[in-house]
Amino acid sequence: MNIILLGPPGAGKGTQAKRLEARYGLVQISTGDMLRAEVAAGSELGLKAKEIMARGDFLPDDVMVAMIDKRVQRPDCARGFILDGFPRTESQAEALDAMLRKRGMKIDAVLLLDVDEAELTERIAGRFTCAKCGASYHDTLKPTQKPNVCDVCGSHEFTRRPDDNRETVANRLAVYRRQTAPILPYYKDEGRLERIDGMASIQSVATAIDQYLEKLGAKPVS
Repeated sequence: MNIILLGPPGAGKGTQAKRLEARYGLVQISTGDMLRAEVAAGSELGLKAKEIMARGDFLPDDVMVAMIDKRVQRPDCARGFILDGFPRTESQAEALDAMLRKRGMKIDAVLLLDVDEAELTERIAGRFTCAKCGASYHDTLKPTQKPNVCDVCGSHEFTRRPDDNRETVANRLAVYRRQTAPILPYYKDEGRLERIDGMASIQSVATAIDQYLEKLGAKPVS
């Protein structure tokens, strides 16, 4: 089962990807991690990519697809993979499909974690953590039981990620829309796009994903 996982920052893609890896024996492929590994290894692809990036240019589609081609042939991808961050354009989607067809493979499902942007912004902007033990809280959804006192360790020190503010979240969502919108019609026309309510609970999202994938023939390993 080969999957493309789409969703904006804060939609829970990371959580669902880890669960999918464990449940179905899939491998999450991060194009960023893959690129860094090729450059560090000094492979032919890595050297070519390093040269292109040194010029400040974006990697052409053929280089990205070639790296994915190399990665999906490794034994750990035998049961399938999850792609996150690629493709971002229709031409990339077409090139990816063409490469996979040569390998007798295909993208089986494109899962879009749909979100309400206003609600998601509130969810992200309200997050904070205990500076001592790392316990997670939220201004309104999960406040501390006693004001300014960690429920777990009693610390009075809390931190917020610098990018967890409304302006930054709005910018990240705008970038996501620009990057994702072009490929949605392509996969929708192909009948491979499935919209999942990303604002539901983690378990509800997981259940919806499982129901869809297992309807397509995915078999859990755990």
